[in-house]
Amino acid sequence: MSLLFTRWRSTLSNVLRPTMNTFCDLQHREFASAKHKRIIKMAKGYRGRANRTFKAALQRVEKALQYAYRDRKQRKRDFRKLWIQRLNAGTRQHNMSYSKFISYMKNSNQMELNRKVLADLAASEPFSFKAVVDVVKLVGRSPA
Repeated sequence: MSLLFTRWRSTLSNVLRPTMNTFCDLQHREFASAKHKRIIKMAKGYRGRANRTFKAALQRVEKALQYAYRDRKQRKRDFRKLWIQRLNAGTRQHNMSYSKFISYMKNSNQMELNRKVLADLAASEPFSFKAVVDVVKLVGRSPA
């Protein structure tokens, strides 16, 4: 009797298997909410469970947003430091320190160039930057 039952069960499973597979293929799981969907979408590309499960993805996305907020501020500092380094190198080629150059520029009230523009001039247009340094030297030495 058990042999007959085993054969019947195996035959039944072979008959039902194609329908079960197609049923599983048709089954599609949705997210619990739009918030879950949004977080999982933001976590795309993360490693491990962080790109599949909501709880892990939420923690990683929150931390990523904290890093993004912090680094937007940090990028501004980094670029300002870079511009100051380039200006210092450029002004020292013309026998002047960065601090004197900036103070002369502030006192002159004629030149409205910021550090970004001046650093670009110092790096890409050395003759133009020399002209700017010469003008700042003249204006800085003359009594105001």
